[in-house]
Amino acid sequence: MQSKNPLISDFAKLANSAAGTFAGMTREARESARERMKEALGGMDFVSREEFETVKLMAARAREENEALKERIAELESKLT
Repeated sequence: MQSKNPLISDFAKLANSAAGTFAGMTREARESARERMKEALGGMDFVSREEFETVKLMAARAREENEALKERIAELESKLT
């Protein structure tokens, strides 16, 4: 519905432009916050699940090897005495 009053028409255009500007500002603020969050989290030393599982497996193998070596040392010490 168009108004014959140019003042109302101009005000409607201004309000429409302001709404578009506000929407753009909101979108830009959201993207900026997302980028700041990525940078903050990127600076932390997180490991991937795959890296964690690999190190976990390595630690388990090292414990097993340590136990085997303890048994071997105990066996060799018993032979010496």
